Amino acid sequence: MNAAHTLLMVLYEKDSRRPFSDDNVRWIVRDLKASSMQTELSRNQPRAKAVMKRVPHVLPYRERVKMLRELVSKDRQALGLVQTRDAAPRPTYVRIHRSRFLEDAYSQLCQLSSLSLKGTIRVKFVNEQGLDEAGIDQDGVFKEFLEDTITRVFDPSLSLFKTSADQRLYPSPYSAAQDNYQALFNFVGRMLGKAIYEGFLVDVPFADFFLTNLKGTKYSAAYSPFDELASFDPDLYKNLSYVKHYDGDVSDLDLSFSVNREFFGKVETHDLIPGGRAMTVTNENKIRYIHKVAHFHMYTQLRHQITAFVHGFHSIVNPEWLGYFSPREIQQLISGDSVALDIEDLKKHVEYLGGFHAGHQVIRWLWDVVGKDFNTQEKALFLKFVTSCSKPPVLGFSHLNPPFSVRFVDTSDDDAGYTAATVLRGFFRRSSRSFATRLPTASTCFNLLKLPNYPNKTVLKEKLRQAVTSASGFELS
Repeated sequence: MNAAHTLLMVLYEKDSRRPFSDDNVRWIVRDLKASSMQTELSRNQPRAKAVMKRVPHVLPYRERVKMLRELVSKDRQALGLVQTRDAAPRPTYVRIHRSRFLEDAYSQLCQLSSLSLKGTIRVKFVNEQGLDEAGIDQDGVFKEFLEDTITRVFDPSLSLFKTSADQRLYPSPYSAAQDNYQALFNFVGRMLGKAIYEGFLVDVPFADFFLTNLKGTKYSAAYSPFDELASFDPDLYKNLSYVKHYDGDVSDLDLSFSVNREFFGKVETHDLIPGGRAMTVTNENKIRYIHKVAHFHMYTQLRHQITAFVHGFHSIVNPEWLGYFSPREIQQLISGDSVALDIEDLKKHVEYLGGFHAGHQVIRWLWDVVGKDFNTQEKALFLKFVTSCSKPPVLGFSHLNPPFSVRFVDTSDDDAGYTAATVLRGFFRRSSRSFATRLPTASTCFNLLKLPNYPNKTVLKEKLRQAVTSASGFELS
C-alpha cells in the first residue's frame, strides 16, 4: 500500500509541475463528496483525516479552498477572535508613518504574538507632515497596509529576495549580510501568512522550489530538489542534466562533490558531503552528485532564510492546512486563479454607491467596455487597478473582501474621502456636470472604483483604459 501511495504521489507531483494533459479533473474521485468529508473532519473521523493527509487532491481544488476558509473560521472562534453577544475581541492598534513605512511595520508587528496577529489590527497612517490621515478603517486600511508591506519587502531592490529567470521570487543568499536577517524573514513569513489567513490576494509570484519549502515538503522518494531546479536556475539544470545523461566516463569532466559560490566578490568552496572536494564524480555516483548540487543551491545556502520564513508563515497558517494543496495551488491561494476575468460573476456581486445602480447608463457602459472592448491583459490591469491583484478571487467575487464596489464621484470629492457627505452629494449631483476630463480612480484598500458620470461610452473607454494602463489614480479613502 505504501509503495502504491508513493507511486501515486510521484505521478501527481510531476503532473502538478508539468501537466500530462489539459484535463484538470483527472485526479478527482467523483463519488467522494466534499460536504461529507467536511462533516467527517469536524467529527474527527479517521477516513476523512487519512484522505486529506495522504491524497487531498482527489477533491476539487475549490472545495479544498472552501474547507480551508472553514478551518480559518473555526480557528478564529476557538481563539476568541469572533465577536459574540457576551464578548468583543479587542483590536490591536498600530501607527505607521509614511516616511518610515517598513521600519514602523516591522518594529510594531514583529512583537505581536501569533494570536494578536490573527486578530483585528487597526492602522492609522501618519503623512509626511506628521499629521494623522483621515480614513475609515473598516479593515480596508489594514488591507492596504498589508499589501503595501508585502509589496515592499518582496521588492528585489531590498535584497531580501531575488528573481529567477522567469521573474519568480526566492530568498537571496546575499540577504545574510543584513543585520537580523532571520528576524526579517520571520516577519515577512508572518505577513504573507496573515494575507492568506484573511483571504487577501497579493501579486507575489514565487519560484516553484520555494513554494515546496513553504509547504514543508521534505526530500523523499516522491520528491527530489533536482525536479524543481529549473525554477531556480535553468542553466544549472541544463548543465546537471548533461552530466546525468553523459554517455562517456563522467570522471573525465573533472568534477568533485563540492561547489564554488561567489559571495560579495569572494569565491567560497562548499563540500556537498564530508571531504567532498577530494571525491571525484563518477558514473556510479553522478546521480547522487546532481541531487546534492540541487539541494545545496535551493536549500542549504538558503536554509536560515527559508527556516525563518517558514516558521513565521506556519505561525499563522497551520501547516496541516497547507498539506491540502500542491505547491502550485499554494501560489493560487496567495495570488488568485490564473483564469480570465469572469465579468458576469463580478457583476453579480458588485456594490454600487453614490447614486449608481445596475441599470445606470454609465454602469452599463462600464461592463460593456470591460467585458467586450478590453483585451485579456487590460482586464487583468483593470482588476489590479481596483483590487491591487490582477487575478480573480479563488472562490469568485462573492468571496472578495471587502466586496468590489463602484461609486459615483463628483469633481469636488478629490480630497474628501469616502464620507456620508460625498455619497449624498454624488447622488444629487450625478447628472449636474461634465466629467470628460477626469480619470477614474480607485481605493484598493476597499476594492473601490471611483467613477465619474461620463457623457458617453467612448469617453468612459478612453479614460478607463488610460487609468488602468498607467496605474495612476490611487487614493486612500
